[in-house]
Amino acid sequence: MGSLISQENNSPNVPTNPLDPEEFRRQGHLVIDFIADYYKSIEKHPVLSQVQPGYLKKRLPDTAPYNPEPLETILQDVQDHIVPGITHWQSPNYFAYFPSSGSVAGFLGEMLSSGFNVVGFNWMSSPAATELESTVRDWFGNMLKLPKSFLFSGNGGDVIQGTTCEALVCAMVAARDQKLSKFGRHNIGKLVVYGSDQTHSALQKASQIVGIHPENFRSIETTRSTSFALSPESLKVIIYSDIEAGLVPLFLCATVGTTAIATVDPLGPLCGVAGDYGMWVHVDAAYAGSACICPEFRHFFDGVEGADSFSLNAHKWFFTTLDCCCLWVKNPNTLVSSLSTYPEYLRNKATELKQVVDYKDWQIALSRRFRSMKLWLVLRSYGVANLRNFLRSHVKMAKIFEGLVAMDKRFEIVAPRNFSLVCFRVSPSSISNKASSDQNGKTDYCCDANGDENSVIINEVNRKLLESINVSGHVYMTHGVVGGLYMLRFAVGATLTEEHHIALAWKVVQEHADQILTKY
Repeated sequence: MGSLISQENNSPNVPTNPLDPEEFRRQGHLVIDFIADYYKSIEKHPVLSQVQPGYLKKRLPDTAPYNPEPLETILQDVQDHIVPGITHWQSPNYFAYFPSSGSVAGFLGEMLSSGFNVVGFNWMSSPAATELESTVRDWFGNMLKLPKSFLFSGNGGDVIQGTTCEALVCAMVAARDQKLSKFGRHNIGKLVVYGSDQTHSALQKASQIVGIHPENFRSIETTRSTSFALSPESLKVIIYSDIEAGLVPLFLCATVGTTAIATVDPLGPLCGVAGDYGMWVHVDAAYAGSACICPEFRHFFDGVEGADSFSLNAHKWFFTTLDCCCLWVKNPNTLVSSLSTYPEYLRNKATELKQVVDYKDWQIALSRRFRSMKLWLVLRSYGVANLRNFLRSHVKMAKIFEGLVAMDKRFEIVAPRNFSLVCFRVSPSSISNKASSDQNGKTDYCCDANGDENSVIINEVNRKLLESINVSGHVYMTHGVVGGLYMLRFAVGATLTEEHHIALAWKVVQEHADQILTKY
């Protein structure tokens, strides 16, 4: 084989060992330098990628190279062709969606995880991977002051999933099988899943995957009177109606920090309603949960003791690289019962004696990465006190931006600011004063059924404002629509963001508003 390789490859760059330690050291330094330089100059790039669909196919060859190429050449292509197609989530001027905050500790933890490259499906496959995960997750649970019933020390348990959708699928599968064990598997078509119209779409995807009939997915309408939080009274009415129709309430997802406006559902009352009907309650705190390590935010978890499962994404606002969704469950046996397999080739004494946790039985896939390594490095490198200060600094900057919006009469805040998300828009008054009128004196902004405040033209102005801002490349924001209102979302959470970036972002908003409003 060696002679064949030497005959087919005459290039001096032929690797004789794909895992040569010294070559790894040399190339690793090149990559680290490349990434460090990227962060040093990240503000030179448009935050939102400006390329057109299909751009990369035009730049790269149609086939893979027959002979090896040096890393230096590859990295140059990364700079020339890949970087332009990246939307820079780590830019200090990134205020879109929710943050995906990174850190040196997170990156280095990812490197260690990739470097060891273990496949930690059960304890035997790498004891450290399992035991570190159990330890770190209890650390995190204690930082959040979760009820002991969610922790290993209180007969609960926790696991790192990839994403919220995976966590929801696992929790819903456990709830489904638990319910069908009482009602019979032939009744799966009667099971009903509940959320609000503000619940993340991951809930609907999970219900589809788990086999819930599409007509039995409930997206309960929220209103401005409850700040678009899910009303326990509305939930109770719909559950009662479903039971009257012969259906079986199964699963409720309550949210701490909804996607559009970061509102918080009332956990205690919702858990109370669900408990009356024997439903599984999952609390999704994907974005906002991390902030609750700060005592001043912990009250948003009040009532969580009534839930069956709880998750947050450390890869959003906790400086841990994607992917790292932390899931806690009160009764791990429900997960294991639904998700476990035990083929002969995985049999071992530690498992059979029930001395260990086998995380393969807590998730969809068999194989799993050493994700706890990066969370461990984040917790140890920064400590609880610094992590709280990082999060508080983002909230402080969001308050600064909120104050700037409030001082400009052309704009209005459209939802209470929770955490570090500010939702705002060009106000109706700044448009209606300039709206043209027809001969009958009627304005032309084509109101919808909710009146002037939700008019088509007002939403269109805000949509055009957002598009103009994002095309500029200076900052990147995304939108939300709640109660018919189109709004701009300004989510602070990128690790590199400082107060002067907030001032710059507001200046960009004002400049583009000046241009847009001259047309109205």
